[in-house]
Amino acid sequence: MLEDSQDRPLAARLRPETLDEFVGQEQLVGPGKVLRRLIEEDRVSSMIFWGPPGVGKTTLAQIIANRTQAKFINFSAVTSGIKDIKIVMQEAEENKRFGVKTIVFVDEIHRFNKAQQDAFLPYVERGSIILIGATTENPSFEVNGALLSRCKVFVLHELVPDDMVKLLQRALDDPRGFGGQKIVMEDDTLRMIAVFSNGDARTALSTLEMVVLNGDISTDEDGSETITVSREILEQCVSKKSLLYDKNGEEHYNIISALHKSMRNSDPDAAVYWLARMLEAGEDPLYVARRVTRFASEDIGLADPKALEIAVAAYQACHFIGMPECTVHLTEAVIYMALAPKSNACDVAYMEARKDALNMLAEPVPLVIRNAPTKLMKDTGYGAGYQYAHDYEDKLTNMQCLPDSLLGREYYRPTEQGVEARAKARLEQIKQWKKEHGYPQKK
Repeated sequence: MLEDSQDRPLAARLRPETLDEFVGQEQLVGPGKVLRRLIEEDRVSSMIFWGPPGVGKTTLAQIIANRTQAKFINFSAVTSGIKDIKIVMQEAEENKRFGVKTIVFVDEIHRFNKAQQDAFLPYVERGSIILIGATTENPSFEVNGALLSRCKVFVLHELVPDDMVKLLQRALDDPRGFGGQKIVMEDDTLRMIAVFSNGDARTALSTLEMVVLNGDISTDEDGSETITVSREILEQCVSKKSLLYDKNGEEHYNIISALHKSMRNSDPDAAVYWLARMLEAGEDPLYVARRVTRFASEDIGLADPKALEIAVAAYQACHFIGMPECTVHLTEAVIYMALAPKSNACDVAYMEARKDALNMLAEPVPLVIRNAPTKLMKDTGYGAGYQYAHDYEDKLTNMQCLPDSLLGREYYRPTEQGVEARAKARLEQIKQWKKEHGYPQKK
């Protein structure tokens, strides 16, 4: 046990061995849920676990192996090639002859190329192995279609702070963790670790282990030791000051609001400051990038269409590179948004159209713009009188595209800001042309 405590990381010592010890993913392994039933009834087939790091993909695979009494082979897509795959598959074939199931767990399966992924296919089809792949990338894009079609995909979510606190508390109480030691730590400090870990159980347990090892040790009257972990020790260990904040709490929403409104008010200095406040507090850069992408269309729109391109590029850069390198990409995007001309015309257009859409759901599509793939549809007037704009000199027609009850509605009202002024001029030309060429008018 001494060797276990000293030489193995806390996350490894506390790895759950049963579903009852597993924390999180209630949508999959909660009572009566589909994956739990498959495991408990020993009906597991090949599957892909898709989710962010540290949410239990490897642990679930090992629990499945333990529960089904299968041989578990851990296979790394980073260090293994086709030759290694064939060796493992031969071993699985031998196991099958003796009635032993083999679960092959492939971590980071998205790193395999097509040929490597195809090497698993015949063995999955013959039932020689149960393949469990783990990936942080969308399997629809990163796993071959042939292999993906033979696997059930389960989506794992990042752990919420309450789940993380439960996990950390177990680490303090469990003999495999710090259960044999007297550790004093405020609940707020434990929750800060949970929040800082950003949904990653390994990060949370590693941080807890670090702060306990660096805690203040005092000797009690009976000679026993007490380890006190203060907020100051936590901040030193994770290189964060009082910036740590609850990503699900009020301060989180206050700061993202401050970032958004600073960009809207064309204040790049304030925007960069609030960006730094969020990132240095441990906020997920992809969350910030998503908010900036929303801003690009909500507050800039066609006044500068390039804003959306820059926002999406910043998101992709954050995804590829991660923290801390991606801070410069987000800074570039935030400054661009702050300096860009502003227009909320696209947002206003959608919200007004949405109101009509919700209140007038039964409005029929005009027959002239309905598709007519069958003779019956053509005979009943679908598509009759349709005008193909490209066949006309001005690329314009007087064909009515709105339902009669909405005729004359104007949702998009462009501003004079930036290049949207060109859009406004073009729209006015289109409206004038339609008026002159008999476009239906509101009665």
